[in-house]
Amino acid sequence: MAAFRSNIFMLAFFLCGFSVFVTGDFQEELVIKPLHSGDIYASFQFRTQWDTDFLLGISHYRLFPKSLGQVISKFSVRELHISFTQGYWRTMQWGQPFLPSPPGAELWVWFQDTVTDVDLAWKELTNVLSGIFCASLNFIDSTNTVQPSASFKPLGVGNVTDQRFLRYAVLPREIVCTENLTPWKKLLPCGSKAGLAVLMKSEKLFHSSFHSQALHIRPVCKDWQCKSTSWELRQTLNVVFDLHTSGQGKREWSLFKMFSRTLTEACPLASSSKVYVDITDNPQGELFELSPATPLVSQAVVLGDGRTYSVYDLTDHATFGQTHSLNVLLRWRAAEREMLRPLLHGERYVAGYGLQTGEIHTLVYNNHPYRAFPVLLLDTVPWYLRLYIHTLTVTSKGRDNKPSYIHYQPSKDRLQPHLLEMLIQLPPNSVTEVTVQFERALLKWTEYTPDPNHGFYVGSSVISALVPSVVAMDTNNTQERPLFSSFFPCKEESTYFMRIYTEPLLVNLPTPDFSMPYNVICLTCTVVAVGYGSLYNLLTRTFQVEEPSQGLAKRLANIIRRLRGVPLLT
Repeated sequence: MAAFRSNIFMLAFFLCGFSVFVTGDFQEELVIKPLHSGDIYASFQFRTQWDTDFLLGISHYRLFPKSLGQVISKFSVRELHISFTQGYWRTMQWGQPFLPSPPGAELWVWFQDTVTDVDLAWKELTNVLSGIFCASLNFIDSTNTVQPSASFKPLGVGNVTDQRFLRYAVLPREIVCTENLTPWKKLLPCGSKAGLAVLMKSEKLFHSSFHSQALHIRPVCKDWQCKSTSWELRQTLNVVFDLHTSGQGKREWSLFKMFSRTLTEACPLASSSKVYVDITDNPQGELFELSPATPLVSQAVVLGDGRTYSVYDLTDHATFGQTHSLNVLLRWRAAEREMLRPLLHGERYVAGYGLQTGEIHTLVYNNHPYRAFPVLLLDTVPWYLRLYIHTLTVTSKGRDNKPSYIHYQPSKDRLQPHLLEMLIQLPPNSVTEVTVQFERALLKWTEYTPDPNHGFYVGSSVISALVPSVVAMDTNNTQERPLFSSFFPCKEESTYFMRIYTEPLLVNLPTPDFSMPYNVICLTCTVVAVGYGSLYNLLTRTFQVEEPSQGLAKRLANIIRRLRGVPLLT
């Protein structure tokens, strides 16, 4: 069956004509990481690489989705990064994710320097992406779009650093559901019919503690010499399963229990299809038992730490065994272990009382025992929270910590949000607190959401840093590396790049009594019905005098008299 399906795929793409000869490469990976809390972290990564130039007007597509290729060509996009996340990543319990993302929807784009009107291209691009992913990206406008001056540098090759061609926006209230996942899966070369994508069953993915799907497009080096470039499309899906939401109640995990399906074959168009299971904390099998056993073991440096993985190669038919099915089973043996504190962590909350003023507190933790390093903090605050920037304070270990770089763009009512960027030096083993006061604005009654008493969301703070690495990384390594360890560019052996997001804020604004219009309408209708109705009747009705009618007894007497032939009573 697998061979027959593979032949069908190859025949279908052969019939597309000349597109078969367009070079390209597709790889897929699944990383399963048992967390110290007893949860399971599953990370899918699909990488499509194409050696072409979309700006020349490509009309034949093979592996790369045509809808995205047309977007790159029409809007002159250099880099595009979009994510949809449901839930909040608990860093203190789960550690650091491979690719972080904030709750809701996040979109940031680098345009080519040939674009003359970036704002117009940005507006049209958000509307097109809204239709492709069935999302509310059309609500992105100037009130929630910023141009960071230092954050979100290009992740691909090139020296385009002019922030005029960068746009960043976040919708923290965006709800992620099946209608967002379905078009995302259709962008894969094999869809959800073969390969690792068959595990993406919606009812299982959304019945989890955390779910995040993302898409990244960027130019990358074609080879290690970087004499030519190619386009890379990387689709990622991160899910965290826990015992409570899954309803299992047993400390046992498997592909079937997590996804209700097993693996039967690799995607026929994939040059590499692998499943990685993190066994770094389980060298002798004392923490959990993994079956079926595999002789393939891989070493990789992930987030500055050396990790060991058991590898299941789906392109090898021996991986599936006699049952022609792969169901990786993980059975816990030891109790839960305490999670090591991450080197970099961030939190955010709102303080104050009443509905007039308040304070935004951002806490940045440096848990390294002896190393200090700088971090770049990005805050985007809506215009209806009017910041008092003169109240901005940064303290570390009870002392003032003066930022070495500050970029502040004030808001304009109903036009643009606040933008605050700071470069802060974090002392070792410290907590740095950033505090700023704000005043709540009173909106027009048409600007409130349908549920204004729920509150208004403020996007997450973005913290970017070069964090000291535990092990030395080989920056000139030309060997094949796992996809999950090669997204962020690495230029130094002693540090690695990390980006984290804090919690979004939920702020209450002064809300008028929206029941008053209803009360006024009811009172007005009552007055009109009673007052005007009575007056109208008096002015239009005609009155006539009517003779009193005979009583009931008199009518009965006349009936009897008529039957007896006696004269009637008058």
